[in-house]
Parts: sequence; C-alpha cells; structure tokens
Amino acid sequence: MKVILTETIETLGIIGSEVNVAKGYARNYLLPQEKAVLSTPANRKRLEFEKKRFEIQIAKEKAFAEEMAKRLEGVACTIAAKVSDEDRLYGSVTVRDIVDALSRQGIDIRKQMVLLPESIKNLGTYNVPVRVYKGVEPEITVEVVPEEQSD
Repeated sequence: MKVILTETIETLGIIGSEVNVAKGYARNYLLPQEKAVLSTPANRKRLEFEKKRFEIQIAKEKAFAEEMAKRLEGVACTIAAKVSDEDRLYGSVTVRDIVDALSRQGIDIRKQMVLLPESIKNLGTYNVPVRVYKGVEPEITVEVVPEEQSD
C-alpha cells in the first residue's frame, strides 16, 4: 500500500516521501497515528503544495541533529559493574545502562538511538555510535569499570 509520510520515520523515510508499506502497518499504525496519509491524487497535490513546509521542517530536523551531534561528540560515560576475578562482568552493560548514564550527565537520548551491536560483557573502553539523524552518527566513549566492593 502506498502512503505519503507526514513525519520522518527512521525505518521508512523522511517527511513527504511516498513509500510502499504493508497494508496492516498502514491501516493499524501509520494512518491512525497520522504519521502518513494514503497516496491519492488529491494527497499528492496537497503534498506538492506543502513541499516548502516539509523542506523547512527537514532542514530544522537536520540542524537540530547536527547540533546534538556536536554535543555528543567526545562525551564519555563511566559505568560501574560487578565483576568476577577474571575481570568478566557478572551481567552485561546494555543500551539501557548507557542511556541512564548519559541522562545522569544531562544528555537525554532514546534507547533506539544507541547503536550497540551486542551487550558489553568485559571491562574496558568502548566507542559506541549514536544515530541522531539519518547519516549523523557521533560516537560516545563508554568506560566499564569494576564496582567498588564494600566489605
């Protein structure tokens, strides 16, 4: 089913794009949430009329993403974790741990933005990319250190 996006959806495309999606996805999610409209001649005509507004919104989103990328570039967060004698973590450091550590530093990002391929299971320093916008992925430094034991 062809729809026209009324907002940018990372997995589909940018605002104003005409995309082909499954009928159920369009009918149950995109259309009721007003994230898209059906691709009809009338809606295409309206899209052409609103193209300037979409271009301005895309430019604003891109500028905001680049500003956020500058703020994130070089950010480092330290996560304390319980370790065994061989310096292996008992659990693992996940995306949620990274988001929580960043929020304690005053940086609010969503879990979906952190591109951690797999959970961190060893002590050390890791570079983790954060997708702020399509094609804008600054890297943050995550340092996993042993938790202080209080005996």
